Amino acid sequence: MSSKSLLLQTFTVTVLLMAACEGFSTQPRAFATPKTLRFMSSEPTSEDRSSSDPMTSATMDAETQKQLEKMRRAQELREQEVFMKKSLGKSTCKNCDWVYDETKGDVMMIGGMVQPGTPFADLPSNWRCPVCRASKDSFEEQVEEIPGFAVNQGYGFGTNAWSSQQKNLAVFGGLAAFFVLFLSGYALN
Repeated sequence: MSSKSLLLQTFTVTVLLMAACEGFSTQPRAFATPKTLRFMSSEPTSEDRSSSDPMTSATMDAETQKQLEKMRRAQELREQEVFMKKSLGKSTCKNCDWVYDETKGDVMMIGGMVQPGTPFADLPSNWRCPVCRASKDSFEEQVEEIPGFAVNQGYGFGTNAWSSQQKNLAVFGGLAAFFVLFLSGYALN
């Protein structure tokens, strides 16, 4: 191979790898074309891109194709990773930070009492914050994110749906229990 063709092939591989890496952005990036403004999220998918790609598979070597396929697969997995959100049963007023707790209800309501166990969505439409008198629209539900793929949350013994705090407690609590169990073996002597 001549040095010019080797240099051209190296340049082509570098450009392809840079183009593949640009697709890993999580935020849509705008870029200008002569007539319109387009976003990366409206770009063709990897399947569409491969068919309209000016650099066909004939010009790439097998190793470059494998690297590009790995990058595409990694991007697909990143898009699948969606954190599951679990409601804590509490809603916070954005104005005064008063917290409505479903387990307690609202004993401060004028003209009656909201019973404990009443979900925030079931409160009457004229219900207001007891502190600042803000409407229901001013409240934000408190949620907890559970890491991992949403499709995997139902597998196993239910521990996939645990929060990170619950998982830490189970792991380190189990280690502490076994530590105490093994130390209690010395008491038998």
